[in-house]
Formats: sequence, structure tokens, C-alpha cells
Amino acid sequence: MSYMKRIYIKTWGCQMNEYDSSKIADILIKNHNYILTDDVKKADVLILNTCSIREKAQEKVFHQLGRWRTLKENNPDLIIGVGGCVASQEGHQILQRAKYVDIIFGPQTFHRLPHMIDQVYQNKNSVIDISFPKVEKFDFVPEPHSISPTSYVSIMEGCNKYCTYCVVPYTRGEEVSRPCDDILYEIAQLAEQGVREVNLLGQNVNAYRGLTFDGKICKFAELLRLVAAIDGIDRIRFTTSHPIEFTDDIIDVYTDTPELVSFLHLPVQSGSNRILKLMNRPYTILDYKKIVDKLKLARPDIQISSDFIIGFPSESQDDFDLTVQLITDVNFDMSFSFIYSPRPGTPAAYLYDNTSQEEKKQRLYTVQEHINKQSMEWSKSMIGSIQKVLVEGISKKNIMNLRGRTENNRVVDFEGLPYMIGQFIDIKIINAHFNSLQGMIEKI
Repeated sequence: MSYMKRIYIKTWGCQMNEYDSSKIADILIKNHNYILTDDVKKADVLILNTCSIREKAQEKVFHQLGRWRTLKENNPDLIIGVGGCVASQEGHQILQRAKYVDIIFGPQTFHRLPHMIDQVYQNKNSVIDISFPKVEKFDFVPEPHSISPTSYVSIMEGCNKYCTYCVVPYTRGEEVSRPCDDILYEIAQLAEQGVREVNLLGQNVNAYRGLTFDGKICKFAELLRLVAAIDGIDRIRFTTSHPIEFTDDIIDVYTDTPELVSFLHLPVQSGSNRILKLMNRPYTILDYKKIVDKLKLARPDIQISSDFIIGFPSESQDDFDLTVQLITDVNFDMSFSFIYSPRPGTPAAYLYDNTSQEEKKQRLYTVQEHINKQSMEWSKSMIGSIQKVLVEGISKKNIMNLRGRTENNRVVDFEGLPYMIGQFIDIKIINAHFNSLQGMIEKI
């Protein structure tokens, strides 16, 4: 029996990166008969799939590579690859600091990994490919497979918005939409495998403009309705979206497509119009609130989460107070909030920043406490209600229980039987915890 080579993939960052890592694994399993391993010491190939959104992302990469260096010294045949946004941003500089790295690839070139690995084995030289070949990679990804009732599906790549703090347009390229029919075919395949919920992914999904087989343009609202029409798909989520393109035709889908969940992640970033302008976010807080109002008319029970950048350069106390006020006004359910940190090469990195780190930390704490309180109130309001829960698997808290997810993205633990996994079950909520709900099966 021939030796099966092993690959270890470490993923940092967003759902897009998680999706990319799963496709990297699929490609290497299909093309090179690799098997995945959770033991880094047993791997023949180590892949670090990076994200540059968070603070000091580059240093985190080199710290991780430093931990892998010993493995390389003990096994010269070990291949180390760095992919994702940091790889795209840093390129050759990674090799200058970590000469033992063999492969550097960008988010748009992971499909070329089998060839890159062959090159390294044959030539014993490092390989770099951080180009932007649009959506070519999807033509080389194996057919989708899932053992879970939920699945991510990428519908577009890149971003054209050029927010002053963000590196995505520079690391993932400009917006490119996948053909509509390719997306629908992938989701239909997943539905045949038991997937009941899909999460459509993109840097700005509501900017989707994909071609159909007859050359027409399919907009995001139309795509949502087409996905909902696929047999077996009973729940649709998407992330992430941009307020400037959250148009009325998308809001209309909430009125006639029950498969689209009553939960939306709509990043706002700040409650101050002055800060939004500095961020190159071309909308006002009034514009944002109008979108929310329309959504609540379409779906009175909709819950909304958002993103907040705290301590953006020149953010005053008044600017921050406006953010807190917005959080109260909209009654956000959840958020991803973090302190601003400059990303190399972005315009905001050159803005004057006169706010101390301690003040930023205090503001972040205030925002997170405020939203956590609101989130808990939302959870408590669900006690006694009957929720349609998609059962995803065994509970992480108690192996005798099951866990599932509500339409508004709450994890629920409850007593159940294994055959329920992959089904929608009516669950009565009996208790609310900080990160989850407790429920019981509603008796028929």
C-alpha cells in the first residue's frame, strides 16, 4: 500500500477563509490523494491560510511560521505554504523573513496548489503566485460535498468599495461575480446531499451581478429567489453586505421569500457621519436607518447585527457617543467590534490619530457591554417561544444532547435523538444563556 501524504491546514479569519480552506483540502485530496490531519507533526504539507483584517496580522504569521521552522529543520521534505490575504499583501517579503517557506499563494490562486507543490518537489525552489485570475479557481474546485445540513457557498470575490481602512481590494482584487448557473448547480448538488441551509458568501454579496447561461445579468435579489426555489433548501443566509447597495429589490425578497432568514448582518462601522466620510463609507446614518426601517416593514421580526470599528483616527468622544446612540436606536442583536489598527498601504494608515490606546479600549468595552446587554435581552425574549431549529449535530456542552440553530442565529441545546440531525424540529425555548439557548422538543 502506497504512503498517503498528509496535509495540515490552519485557518485564520472570516467565513471566506474557512470556505477557501475547505476547497484547498478538496483540491489536494482529489489531485494528490492527500488526507487531512489534525497533527501538525505528522503532516507532509503545512498550509497557513491567513487574514489581514485584525491587528498585527503580519506578525502573527511570522510567529506561526517560527513555530513551524523546527519541523522544517527536522524534515527538509516538509512543504510549508502561506496563503490568504497576508500572503497576497506581503508576497516576497514573507520569503525575505522566512526563507524556509516553500509556497506563497493568494486567495484567487489556491486552485493552483497541486502544480505549485509539484514544482517545489521537482525544483527545490520556492513558488509565489499572488495574481488575480478572477473566478478561474471555481473551474478547478471539485464537486461540492457536505456531511453537515448547513453549507457555505461563495458567490463572488473581491471588493470595489475601497474603504480607507481596508486591504481587501488590494489582497482579493475587485468584485467578480460567479456565473449564476454555476452557483445554482453547486447548491442543487449540496441539497441532494442533505444540505438544508446555505450561507451565500462574498465581500459584498448584494453587489452580485452574475451572468446567466443566455448572457443576461442576474442581480442578487433574483439569485436569492432562484436559490429558494431549489428543492431541499429551506433556509438562506448571506454575509456580508454593504448598505450602499442594499436596494429596495433586495428588501422586497423579505416579503415573498420565507426561506430567507429574519436575521441580517449589515455592517455600519460607526454612528458618526464625519467618521463614515473619513472611512469612505458613502452613506449617512439616516440612510442606514431608512434601510433598517424598510426591512422591519418587510419583516417585523427581523434582527440585525453589525460591525463597528472603534477608535478610528480622529474619533472624538462626540463621534463615539453617536455610535452608542445608534446601537440603542437600532437595537442591534450582535456585533463584531474591534479597535482600529492601521493596515499597511491603506489611506487611513496615514491619518492623524490622537486617541490613546487606553481610551480606545474603554470605548470598545462600552460598545461590547452595550450590545451584549441587548443581545441577552433578545435571547430572554425568546423564552417560552417555539423556534424552528435546524439540528446540526451533537451538543458541545453535553454529548447526550443535540444542538441546532434558530432562524435568528441562536445555538440551542436540547435533548433529542440522533435521527433528528439534519432535520427542522420545533423547539420550545426554556432558558437563555450568554452564548446559547436551552430548549426542549415541542410535543405534538
